[in-house]
Amino acid sequence: MSTPVGRSVGESWRVLRIPLLVTGVIVLAAFVLLIASSASTSGPFSPDSAQPDGARALAALLKNHNVSVHGTEALTAATSEGEGKALIIGPSGALDRADWQDIAQSDWDHIILVRPSSRALEVLAPGVHPTGNTIASRSREPGCELPAAVKAGTATVSGPTYSAPGDAQACYGDGVNNTVIRVQTAGRTVDVVGTVGTFTNAQLADDGNAALALNLLGTHRDLTWYLPQFQATGGDDSAAPLIPPDVRYIAWALAFAVLVVAIWRGRRLGPVVAERLPVIVHAAETTEGRARLYRRSRARDRAAVALRESALGKLQKAHRIPQRSEPVALVATVAARTGRDPAMLYQLLYGEPPASDADLMSLSYELDVLTQEVRHP
Repeated sequence: MSTPVGRSVGESWRVLRIPLLVTGVIVLAAFVLLIASSASTSGPFSPDSAQPDGARALAALLKNHNVSVHGTEALTAATSEGEGKALIIGPSGALDRADWQDIAQSDWDHIILVRPSSRALEVLAPGVHPTGNTIASRSREPGCELPAAVKAGTATVSGPTYSAPGDAQACYGDGVNNTVIRVQTAGRTVDVVGTVGTFTNAQLADDGNAALALNLLGTHRDLTWYLPQFQATGGDDSAAPLIPPDVRYIAWALAFAVLVVAIWRGRRLGPVVAERLPVIVHAAETTEGRARLYRRSRARDRAAVALRESALGKLQKAHRIPQRSEPVALVATVAARTGRDPAMLYQLLYGEPPASDADLMSLSYELDVLTQEVRHP
């Protein structure tokens, strides 16, 4: 059995095994590096994202204040034992009622709900309801006695608002539409935050946003940052992405492998080599050879056309006559400058093809004399 180019399978393997081995090692190393350096979360409000809508700056601020931040997209991390710890749940993704109940039963001391859905509020913050209104981004006073808000002072808030029960602390609103609400329920503290942009990289440095975020999220030394992105969709939540983020690492590794193979295949033939011609054929030899072909085939008409075209080119160049000039105009110009009879010139330059070899030789001679007159008038 042989390959299409006539090479055996064994020979092909011996030639390709080293490039394939090198490519495999590079792809494996790239894949390992991608997995090792990959962030545990991604997308908006992610503690690993440096984009304007990410929260990497807030995560770094919390770590500087001795708060251990654990970013995750796994539901099991939010439903595990949470006694003595804090949990923040981001706005992305969707959870069903059973998932929220599992989170509620995990004994978290402090839960921060960022732009929560109605289902999340029913389970974790009963009495808090979405108002259906939103407020534009602007600086607002706390308007409440919540210590975290009082210490922060004014903050830039925006987004959906919520109504609070009578025993709750409602801040940064007008008393009815509030963007930050704290309630005490089931022996834990639950904060409802509608102003997502306040804690993002783009706005954290504005007003007292950083102080507000640090006071709300830094209540415990251990903070689990949960972004529910791949759970089943709920009734009032947006659809979750269908492709997990790990797929992109595999796609990058495959793309890198294709690039390596393309570079290898593109360089395997080496640079272009200039090949010296074995024989140099002079123009005179080419002309003589063509003349022999015309003579052998008795193509006196073609030979005459070639001779006349060459003579016309010389005449047009010498007398600066346009190439597309009419024959009558060209003959008149040449006759005026050489003193020849226009009728004889027309016959010489545009006449019938010669009937014999002697006539062809005579035509060649007359054309040569005419062009000599042009060069040496």
